[in-house]
Amino acid sequence: MAQTTNGGADSSRRLGLRIWKHRAYYVLMLPAIIYVLIFCYAPMYGLQIAFKDYKGALGIVGSPWCGMKHFMSFFKSYNFTLLMRNTIVLSLYSLIAGFPMPIIIALLLNETKGRFKRASQTILYAPHFLSTVVVVGMINTMLSPSFGVVNTIIEALGGERIYFMTMPGAFRHLYVWLGVWQDMGWGAIIYLAALAAVDPELHEAATIDGASRIQRIRYINIPTIVPTIIILLIMRMGSLVSVGYEKVYLLQNDLNVEVSEVISTYVYKRGLLQNNYSFSTAVGLFNNVVNIALLLITNFITRRVSDTSLF
Repeated sequence: MAQTTNGGADSSRRLGLRIWKHRAYYVLMLPAIIYVLIFCYAPMYGLQIAFKDYKGALGIVGSPWCGMKHFMSFFKSYNFTLLMRNTIVLSLYSLIAGFPMPIIIALLLNETKGRFKRASQTILYAPHFLSTVVVVGMINTMLSPSFGVVNTIIEALGGERIYFMTMPGAFRHLYVWLGVWQDMGWGAIIYLAALAAVDPELHEAATIDGASRIQRIRYINIPTIVPTIIILLIMRMGSLVSVGYEKVYLLQNDLNVEVSEVISTYVYKRGLLQNNYSFSTAVGLFNNVVNIALLLITNFITRRVSDTSLF
């Protein structure tokens, strides 16, 4: 018993010494830790209203408990199937169309040099810094049936003007490819950083052995970034059911709402516009639980298939 106590004291002492030795790094981390605690963990206290009939006058603590009432109300509603279908379709479409693009961009940029590479990076990175409101405004202007450049070209070629923004079939394509255009350049930065770790001698040796550029990309560059691809895929799967609210809401109208209503916009409408905070919190909590489950499943599969995983 004495040995166990002494062992615990020694471990605590060694931990304290390591923290003191690297205290400068911990001080640098402190603002980020405080930020996460205040804005990420502290608000989780309010999750309990998902299991209560929340009344503003009574507060979180004083509101009566109602168990799984709001969850069951959501699961049994007509909107449940619609919301899940729209959310999953948009997420999978975005994943299939958008996830490979930064990889391709990074591989292409890695093969270019000089001013052309710098100019290409600037052009590809710039859309990421545009506000979503600005991007949607640009699309609305370009696709306008009265003065939009797209419809002007269609009419000049003998066609009729098309009301793109009111077409349910066009909504998903607009949402996904706008996202691809905005994020593909910025997402390529991570892969470019991974490619920077490739030993130049490997390429030199492959060139001497007669390997073409395509072969060097296939057998040297791609294997190098595979661990990075797996990690980012796991993280992407962890947000599969979280379709961004802002762009969907800006592109949404009464004529395309059947395909554009997703969980995030539904939570906004029920929670803020209709003041049904308990119900919207329950829906948001369900959304996060599904995301966590997908993250754990994907991480488990990748750990079994390869040596790379988040944990």
